This record gives sequence, C-alpha cells and structure tokens, in this order.
Amino acid sequence: MNMQKSRANHFRPRVLATDLDGTLIPNEEEQKPSLETLRTKLSHTNSQLVFVTGRDFGLTTEAISENELPRADWIICDVGTSVMHRVEDEPFELVEDYRQHLKSLCADLPREQLQQEFERWGELRLQEESKQGEFKLSFYTKADEIDDLEQRIQQWLTEHSAPWSVICSVDPFTNDGLVDFLPKNVSKAYALEWWRQHESWEQEEIVFAGDSGNDFAALTAGYLAVVVGNAHQSVINKVRQAMREREWLDRLHVAEGHSTTGVLEGCRAFGLF
Repeated sequence: MNMQKSRANHFRPRVLATDLDGTLIPNEEEQKPSLETLRTKLSHTNSQLVFVTGRDFGLTTEAISENELPRADWIICDVGTSVMHRVEDEPFELVEDYRQHLKSLCADLPREQLQQEFERWGELRLQEESKQGEFKLSFYTKADEIDDLEQRIQQWLTEHSAPWSVICSVDPFTNDGLVDFLPKNVSKAYALEWWRQHESWEQEEIVFAGDSGNDFAALTAGYLAVVVGNAHQSVINKVRQAMREREWLDRLHVAEGHSTTGVLEGCRAFGLF
C-alpha cells in the first residue's frame, strides 16, 4: 500500500504550527528571506499559523517583534499552560475554555495548595512572579541536589495522587536548579492537540515544525512533522524511529535547511504551499 498516496488523498494541509526558538526564528542572516517567503505564502494561501512555544506570553511577543515574525492568530505558550487567541487586529486574549479545562484537571489539588506544600520543603525557593502562572509553579534549588530532589518530589506526587507533574533542569547560564510543576500530562503537545480538537482540524491538515526534544511529543502525535536541519541527530533518530513504529513515515520530513529555511522546505514538501 502506498502510504504517501493514501495520506495525500485524505486532507490537504491548511495549518502551520511551529516552535519558535531554533525553528521558525532565523538563526542566521541568510535565513531571513525564507521568513519573508513564509509570510507571503501563508497570506496568499490563507493558511492558519500557530506558535507553539515554551516561552511565556511576554517573551513570545518580544520574539515576534524582534524577529518580525509572520502574523499568527493563535499562540500556545507557557509550556502548554496557556492558549492565546486574537481576532483580526484585536489584542491577544486568553482562551477561557482551555483555562477552565486545566482548572478542572487540577481541581483535586489547586496550585495554591501545591505551593503551600512545597514552600515547606527547605530546598525549594519560589521563583519570581513573572515566571509563575495560574497553572505553572516554579522554584529554584541547588543544582547538585536536583536529581535526588526530583525523585522525592515525584514520590510525593505519586503517593498523594496529585494531578501535577514535575520537570527539573539546570539553567546553563546561572547553574540554578529549576523545578517546574505543570498539570499532569500537560505540555506543548497536549495544548496543541486540545486546540486541534477545539477548532475541528484533522491531524493531517496540520504541519508541525520543531527542532528539539521538547518538541518530540508533538512531532510524533500524528501531524505532518517537520524536523529542521539544525536539530540534534539524536532527536532526528528518535522521531524517525517513533514514526516508523507507527507506520507514519509518510508524515515525516527531515529538512536539509536549518530553522526558518527548514520550516519553509517542510511546508513545501507537504504541499501546504
């Protein structure tokens, strides 16, 4: 069976959903013409554009302005805990349906109670207000203690059947340990799938472009996936293996072009333009 023909006969791609850093944002000057081509093609084909980023909304709007990114009407940000929308030239507004959805997920243990619990742990120090969200709770800790701390936090969450997950990392610039709580299973990929169903798109109508491990879930969720050429080979291998197991290799394009140029290449490969 020709899988490529099977896919192509079902739906025509009409949406570009893309990560920003390392993906849509040009890494080099010579990629800027690709950004202009994307802007023109998106406008001429009336394709929808969705930004899917781990940045908070403020940093996302800064990136849009600084890099003169094409106009998007939807932004999935805050590591999947916020979905923003605007109509025509109106300001972006938080999508209340998604907010209520996350609120229902956390109903058994609201964020305020979670914060009270972990503020009692001596190793954790609350991050700045600008780094918090209604469904995102962030702490600092010592980098050399983070592995042990992550295990103990996960054990607590499991024992209390908490509707939250924890992500621990180390800031490479400050060497601070970072501890982030998000509603259980919520991620960029989770929010994108909620948006898809909310807007009644088929998976094969959406081209998703990414470059790193935190894009893996969305890249392998069933959308038409573009891995840009600057992605680490380990990411490419992992995505390719997952798509092979699902028999979705016809939904994967590994671009030769880096970041913006790779996104444009992938959109052309899947026939979005």
